[in-house]
Amino acid sequence: MSASSYTITTRSSYETCKLAQRLAPQLQMGDVVLLTGEIGTGKTHFARCLIRSLMDVPEDIPSPTFTLVQTYETKGFEIWHSDLYRLSDIYEIEELGLTEAFQSAVCLIEWPDRLGPFTPEGALHISISGNAQNDTRDWLLEWQNTKWTTKLEGLLNGSA
Repeated sequence: MSASSYTITTRSSYETCKLAQRLAPQLQMGDVVLLTGEIGTGKTHFARCLIRSLMDVPEDIPSPTFTLVQTYETKGFEIWHSDLYRLSDIYEIEELGLTEAFQSAVCLIEWPDRLGPFTPEGALHISISGNAQNDTRDWLLEWQNTKWTTKLEGLLNGSA
């Protein structure tokens, strides 16, 4: 299967949030989004905006930096937001239940390089790079599973 990619530039935290809100309705149980970027590039902000847009009653969305995983209920599926920055052992991934969640929930994973052999095939990879002087961010979306081509169609042409 060949890889596909697309880059989107956002110029503010508002545009970052709008990008997350446009992706959110395309997600369904079993979708995994891997968020890569340096500290401060907007991984957690993006995840929070996405989660809030899928919840009936938006609640506080804490960073999972210390808990490693936060879960949220939506209509139809659970969302797992995970930050693996502080992961001390790769086998904690199984202990946390992430490998099962990859099949039964929507998973947003920050610092996915820590997944190693547990990295799910068919995930959407989003690499974020930004300018420290302003809010401009480049979002490189990469995927191999053709389901993402369909899911991202409206997002990439601006109609989602």
